Amino acid sequence: MYHTVSAITSRDNDRIKRACALRDSEKQRAAAGLFFAEGPKLCLELARDCEAVEVFATSRALEHTPALSAFGGRTTLIAPHVAEKLAGTRSSQEVFALFVTPSCDPAPLLASARRILALESVQDPGNVGALLRSAAAFGFDGVLLGPGCASPFSPKVLRACMGAAGRLPLGVCADLPAALGQLRARGVTCLAAALYNARPLDEVGAQYPGGLCLVIGSEGQGLSDAAVAACTLSVRIPMTDRVESLNAGVAGSILLWHFRGV
Repeated sequence: MYHTVSAITSRDNDRIKRACALRDSEKQRAAAGLFFAEGPKLCLELARDCEAVEVFATSRALEHTPALSAFGGRTTLIAPHVAEKLAGTRSSQEVFALFVTPSCDPAPLLASARRILALESVQDPGNVGALLRSAAAFGFDGVLLGPGCASPFSPKVLRACMGAAGRLPLGVCADLPAALGQLRARGVTCLAAALYNARPLDEVGAQYPGGLCLVIGSEGQGLSDAAVAACTLSVRIPMTDRVESLNAGVAGSILLWHFRGV
């Protein structure tokens, strides 16, 4: 069932070094068309929607999680000290996988999606992961990622989104304002999350027959002037004066929940 004959006991094994390079480098991931995931739960979640090409696991992990047998002949046994090298966290979960990266062509989303989340310069992996997870939870059709966003298939984003990156159509676009213009041209209402010159969320209508795109910027800088100008209008979440703002993951999730039924 597993590659026991070729069990890996050396931390300097070429396949292990390649997996570590894919874990650590977005450039390597892009060139190989693969991404790295860690942990039995995450790997099994991703396997529902993404193709696993190689899996590494300790015998202890395989005994503890029988469901990993679904990976069958793609799984190679590794020694615990090899798992420690592969681990991207302090405590190794002893299961690692390389998956084929899904297409991130924005064209399908721009052409037909009705409910879209768009991100601009959201650099924090935790925020990107939280927003992907919320978009999936509240039934959005897909996510556009503009320049400056954390990669949706980086290990930290994958941990934060718990596999949602594999379940949601994603589109990486080089010019987010231009993409928003394309959406508006086919009748999609684009709402910019902003603090200034924005209408309170509870005063914004709930009917968007042509579709809706929520546009979220970074926690520190917010949206660029160009992105705001490309939107139909700006909205803000009413708050007390005890805090100046919410982080991108929290604010975006509130907006996604508010518009879940559009």
